[in-house]
Amino acid sequence: MSNNGKVISVNISEEKGTIKKPVREILVDESGIVNDAHSGRWHRQVSLLSQDDIDRFCKENGREIGPGEFAENITITGIDLNQAALLDRFRINEVELEVTQIGKECHGDACAIYQQVGKCVMPKKGLFCRVIRPGSIKPGDIVEYFQKQLRFMIITLSDRAYEGQYSDRSGPHAIQMLQEYFAGGKWHCRFSGVLLPDDANKLSEVLVKAIQEEIDMIFTLGGTGIGPRDIAPETITAVCDKIIPGIMENIRIKYGKDKPSALLSRSVAAIAGKTQIYSLPGSVKAVEEYLSEILKNLEHAVYMIHGLDIH
Repeated sequence: MSNNGKVISVNISEEKGTIKKPVREILVDESGIVNDAHSGRWHRQVSLLSQDDIDRFCKENGREIGPGEFAENITITGIDLNQAALLDRFRINEVELEVTQIGKECHGDACAIYQQVGKCVMPKKGLFCRVIRPGSIKPGDIVEYFQKQLRFMIITLSDRAYEGQYSDRSGPHAIQMLQEYFAGGKWHCRFSGVLLPDDANKLSEVLVKAIQEEIDMIFTLGGTGIGPRDIAPETITAVCDKIIPGIMENIRIKYGKDKPSALLSRSVAAIAGKTQIYSLPGSVKAVEEYLSEILKNLEHAVYMIHGLDIH
């Protein structure tokens, strides 16, 4: 999805937490905006704020606020920044910016606007970005907004479900859990389900294609035991770059205390390119148990895979 807006003002300051001053043009390089205090090798190089949010703040507080007074680098109009999510992108001329943080901790008394009014817009409405492509920006330039969808693929492995002997309950349950977890959050998500037999060749073919398409997360359900048709772990590890042993080790230990057979699970967590892959046992109960633990680190893994040092 993309839509367009326009740059109202470009603003810089030499010190953090101070009002930025409008300038005729800004130069953007791999560290951020040249001569701006937020420039550097980190994830908050460039800040954006909507003129609509500024106007709303002015009306509610009876004070006129000029561009840059909230310490935003780029003041824009025509795009509802409230719809923005992490890893979304903005393109202005040749410049490309990627959203890495939404809102921030308020500087409080160190913030000029907070000192005067007692509150500020940036902690809730400001967007912070890193530079993907450098260039120059000036008032009047067109802003293009592109959503990044976090794409999930849930693959159920079951000979009998694939043959229609019974309905797949685990796949829909996994999708429901993921939808509930990410509902109303800071990501745009898309979910798809695939039903396959316990066939290593078919699974490998689907995995390779999904990795090439940079699907963000893949969950396979079933095929993690020690039976002759349990082929998920070795098929997954054959196409991956990195294994993440701690996640599944923790789950096996947690549930193996009360149910020793849980220790027979060979579930794996791995990375292939920018794709996270998790193999889970096939029962609805196991899907619930495993996903509940995996979700604790899922978003942080996205940050790390995309090179964001956010803690």
